[in-house]
Amino acid sequence: MTGPIPTLQIHASDVFSRIPDRLAKRADGRRAGFLEGPSVDRDGNLLCVDVQAGRIYRISMDRQWEVVVEYDGTPNGLKLHKDGRAFVADRKNGLMVLDTAAGKIETVLSGPRAGERFKGLNDLHFASNGDLYFTDQGRTGLQDASGHVYCLRESGSLDTIIANAPSPNGLVLSKRENALYVAVTRANAVWRIDLDDPAKRAGLFAQLPCAGPDGVALDDDGNVVIAHPTLGGVWVYSRIGLPLHFIATSAGDMTTNIAFGGADNKTLFITESKTGSILQARLDVPGRRMFSHT
Repeated sequence: MTGPIPTLQIHASDVFSRIPDRLAKRADGRRAGFLEGPSVDRDGNLLCVDVQAGRIYRISMDRQWEVVVEYDGTPNGLKLHKDGRAFVADRKNGLMVLDTAAGKIETVLSGPRAGERFKGLNDLHFASNGDLYFTDQGRTGLQDASGHVYCLRESGSLDTIIANAPSPNGLVLSKRENALYVAVTRANAVWRIDLDDPAKRAGLFAQLPCAGPDGVALDDDGNVVIAHPTLGGVWVYSRIGLPLHFIATSAGDMTTNIAFGGADNKTLFITESKTGSILQARLDVPGRRMFSHT
């Protein structure tokens, strides 16, 4: 981008759907509806996790909700593999994989090494070659900056990308896949990690006000889309770190995660966890094509 600093554009959102009353509580009385991890499948359905209820939902574009699986876990993030499987970052069980047709879920990696467990996984993102990046957040923060970002290579090996993040959360690769943007929640920041650098040097991409950020995504121009809970909206930052757009909530202020979808991939779906809602907003630039759709 060249020229003068752009004027921040403010956009509205509206409620696409809200968790039905029949699903608002589990059978054991636990609250349901804390939604995160949206991901659009090849049929256009929206999958998302319910952190508190231990569920994964499938929501059709005509707003029909179904429970794909309910299990003893704390799902926090979800991304789809191109073969249709859903990989889940679960704070309790580790890295899990879900057969979306059969509704069967199992743990594939419970810790970084044998005999160890992850601190508490949060989110994940596939590279175009099938490598899976994911964050291990746990209870880390400024008091304990030991959150990890890992990469599970398509070959099966596990690499540590960084090990000093105060609450790593959402993450997404740049267009060239030579950099990784990571939401670092307790630092109110988004970091940019240089993957071509052997030292994996991290720099500050964006400093945000108040609590957050949470989920991140990328559009086809390379702009970084950032969900900002407590502020109640979503930012779009240029690839050089200038704020271009802000999409305001039309429900509560816990705007946690985001995913592009729709026929032209220009609809941004936003999970709002305070009211158990899925918001939507139309953008001019489509989302970056995900590994699930390659």
